[in-house]
Amino acid sequence: MPDFFKMRDQMEKGAGFIAALDQSGGSTPKALALYGVDANDYDGEDAMFAEIQRMRERIIRAPDFTNTKVIGAILFEKTLNERIDDQSVPEHLWEKRGVVPFLKIDKGLEDEANGVQLLKPIPGLADTLAAAKALGVFGTKERSVINSANQDGVAAIVDNQFAVAHEVIAAGMVPIIEPEVNIHSETKAEAETMLADALMARVEGLSEGQDVMLKLTLPEQAGLYDALADHPRVVRVVALSGGYSTADASARLAQNHKMIASFSRALTQGLQRDMSDAEFDASLGANINTIYDASIS
Repeated sequence: MPDFFKMRDQMEKGAGFIAALDQSGGSTPKALALYGVDANDYDGEDAMFAEIQRMRERIIRAPDFTNTKVIGAILFEKTLNERIDDQSVPEHLWEKRGVVPFLKIDKGLEDEANGVQLLKPIPGLADTLAAAKALGVFGTKERSVINSANQDGVAAIVDNQFAVAHEVIAAGMVPIIEPEVNIHSETKAEAETMLADALMARVEGLSEGQDVMLKLTLPEQAGLYDALADHPRVVRVVALSGGYSTADASARLAQNHKMIASFSRALTQGLQRDMSDAEFDASLGANINTIYDASIS
């Protein structure tokens, strides 16, 4: 069995960032298009997922994709059943790359109400968590969205997130709670202040051993989430890019010294299927260095 205590220590203290490799059915076509794979290049969903898995495997095998700079990686559920060198992807990540595996468990968003979109119900969650843990997955990630500063909506989204988080904790795993604040919201700063207060109130109610991580939009007020990062029940606060460019996201992250990155598009920016291995590795290595530097600044 993987050493979950060692994984936790790496997530709490490690220098680096979390790679988001969790493109799902909705986001995979766009990710592939950016990678130079047109929808006409594959026939059907199975072929699409095979293409994205080949991209993920190429990333994971790259020389710079190790825990020297990448301390964790978030996977899509289908990836659990894929193999690299006759190992499950989570096993390969930890045993060969030293990277802590997480699993995206959310199943999409409810329609907006009170300025937020809650998590849809997650069928079969207990079975999914048990299977993931057996493969050495350390934790989960579940994303919902705040579109405007509505006190009732923010309270509802935090309640919704923590309800799922407690199921994950009960399964012996660490949840990454992700109430994303829409970067285009006209009330982004106000929503973030409400969110920080609501999260702190819930974190204060956690008992020893009920540890969580937080994945949050880079805030308008630098350092807004520092108190959460310092809380003993919070393993780490990580930042999502949320649509900011790599340069903008990295600049904002550099102003938030107690957050590390968990970027997706910024990690794969500029990568193309038709690149030679040397070109691919160099381009990915440059992205990793940029995100790493912003994460440790």
